[in-house]
Amino acid sequence: MAKYEFALILKGQFELTEEIADELFEAGCDDGTPGVCDGVFSIDFCREGVSLEATILSAIANVKSAGYAVDRAEIEAEAIAHSV
Repeated sequence: MAKYEFALILKGQFELTEEIADELFEAGCDDGTPGVCDGVFSIDFCREGVSLEATILSAIANVKSAGYAVDRAEIEAEAIAHSV
């Protein structure tokens, strides 16, 4: 399996608390790094998967199971070039 790097941007504005980080970790986002910049909550992932799409969808499912909604996924152009 290949490793893919991407970020999920969550809907809403949150402050990163230990409780939120724990919820995400317990939901399967243990390969993600949550953060907030200018009021935008994101989680940077480095996750193994069979395809980029499947890997992003699995991360979205993990975030949803923690009770949060995903607004969008962001991928660096360089990361896409390495995955093809």
